[in-house]
Amino acid sequence: MIEASVVKDSVSPAGKRITTFQLKYPRFIHSEVMTHRAFSRNASSSRAIPVSAQLKSIKKDMAAPIHWGANKPGMQADKELSRFKIFLAKSLWTLAGRSACFFAGLMNKLGAHKQVVNRITEPFSYISVVLTATEFDNFFALRYHHMAQPEIYELAKKMYQAYSSSTPKQLELGQWHLPYVSEEEVAEMGIEMAIKCSVARCARVSYNNHDGTKPVIKKDLELYDRLLGHHPVHASPAEHQATPYKTKGKASGNLVGWRQYRKTIANENITAFVEETNEPRK
Repeated sequence: MIEASVVKDSVSPAGKRITTFQLKYPRFIHSEVMTHRAFSRNASSSRAIPVSAQLKSIKKDMAAPIHWGANKPGMQADKELSRFKIFLAKSLWTLAGRSACFFAGLMNKLGAHKQVVNRITEPFSYISVVLTATEFDNFFALRYHHMAQPEIYELAKKMYQAYSSSTPKQLELGQWHLPYVSEEEVAEMGIEMAIKCSVARCARVSYNNHDGTKPVIKKDLELYDRLLGHHPVHASPAEHQATPYKTKGKASGNLVGWRQYRKTIANENITAFVEETNEPRK
């Protein structure tokens, strides 16, 4: 099922809004979401999810098209197949998904790594994504539109509904927009630690740990250090945290009116690559 909810919604003294979403959608439309450069995104990775968990998730809730269009020239399928052909198409899709799970299971028993095995089942899996931006109008205009692919139309529709019904919290200069971190946690741990916890939780795409347990601050800080405490830094989870600018139109990274935490980190963008002397993989 395609899902969209607002995780954190803030507005600056200058009146500029920043919103963070928690999303779930079929992985086969992830490339469509990725084309929108105004977005900061982190997503659940096939390289990180255990094969057993991936197979269990697919068997419980297999990702599939929501519109079974009849073939025609062009990119848009206006009309669906007949009712009987839709039944057959759904059955074939399910059979293909189960077959993919079967062969992935065999590869898993061989001892192949999940970064290989999980690729087989990606077309039938959902992806969890945390997405932050200040600019959404272009996305809604393109994707919440009858010409868009039905699955991304449905995602954009649910995002728009969540966005329209959410009331952003007024933040003052010096305060921070921190997804997955509560005001109580900020008061308890201080802003510096709260920012680091938000970065770690955005990297996990969840407030909770991968096993569903509540976060442990020590482990959040350890994850932050693994991401940003070494060279090269993995800075994308640091794009969701931001503090207001005095002016509405000043940009930082892909955010407008907000200073992005990533842009405060040294060497967040490598501009001179040097080939390392690591031994090649065998």
